[in-house]
Formats: sequence, C-alpha cells, structure tokens
Amino acid sequence: MISYISGVVEEIEKDKVVVDNNGIGYGIFASQSTLEQIGIGEQVKIYTYFSVREDAMQLYGFLSRQELQLFKLLIGVSGVGPKGGLAILSTCPGDSLSMAVLADDAKAISKAPGIGAKTAQKIIIELKDKIDIEDMIAGETISKPMTKASGVVGDAVEALTALGYSQTMAYQAIKSIENVDGMDVEEILKKALKNIF
Repeated sequence: MISYISGVVEEIEKDKVVVDNNGIGYGIFASQSTLEQIGIGEQVKIYTYFSVREDAMQLYGFLSRQELQLFKLLIGVSGVGPKGGLAILSTCPGDSLSMAVLADDAKAISKAPGIGAKTAQKIIIELKDKIDIEDMIAGETISKPMTKASGVVGDAVEALTALGYSQTMAYQAIKSIENVDGMDVEEILKKALKNIF
C-alpha cells in the first residue's frame, strides 16, 4: 500500500494532480480544496488511499492525515464510493464536514454532486459517533465516540443556537477561537460572536 507520495507537482487537472517522484508521474485524484491549495512546481506531500476495483486502480490524495481519515470514514458508508467521498470533501472542505455531521446538517452534505438527501442522512447517522467536537476544536478531527459538545463548549454552542445561529455556524465560530480551554462561557460567546460578524 502507498501511504503517501512526496514530489513536485507537474500538472493540475480538473479532478487530479500529477506528482513527479523520482521520474515517475503519479496521477492522484483530489478534492477541489486540495487542488486549490497547491501549485505547479511546488514540492508536496500527499497522503494517499489506493482504490483497487475490477476495472481500475486509482490513487486518491489528501494534504492531511485528518482529511484522509474522513475520506475513509465516508467511503465506509454504503452507497458512498471514492468519487462520492471526494465530491463531499470538495463541497464540505476541512472541518466543515465534521461540523455538518455534528449539526445534523444534511443539506450541506447533499450539496455534493451525486449525493442525495437520504445518503447525506445516512452519512450523518454513521459518522456522528466517530467525531468528537471538543477534539475537533482542539485540532484533531477523528477521535473517540462522542456526539455532543460538553462543558463550556457545549453551553456556548447551545447559547449560540438559542440566538438563532445554526449549530454548524456555532461550531465554526468556536473552532476559530484560540485557547478555548480555560475560558468561561461568556468569554467564548463574546469571541464567537465577533467571529460570526
């Protein structure tokens, strides 16, 4: 199995990147957010997933291990293949997917081409217990089972949703606050509201 490929970006196509590693050009399918973060001639390290089917062998690549982990979780959901997983990560890049799952935001996930409302709901049900909001806020996307934020973070999320913000927006606002640990709810709310506006 190929865990990652380091090399120079030779080409960027609509849905993939070609990375030169010691004279061999690897064609790696990638999400739009990944393709937008790299440029031709740049040195990159891409974490890969090697998909083998009867009719094709393909590499899928990600700039972080966390994104690769999310991709593996997505393709573990019945009805979501590698192309569908990439489409979802293109529509909900970074922590947006984790936040959409935790907030039961099927609409955000179903914006991905080829992903309907039923599949989006199935993704939420299957991934919800695999994503921890507090570890995500601390920068680690995949962690132990936990479905709701607890303590001051949970209280802050509840307060923001009571003010009319969606849970996804509340999570994103809190995620962008540095050093949440040690803050009280009021302090988190003040900073989160500044991030929303």
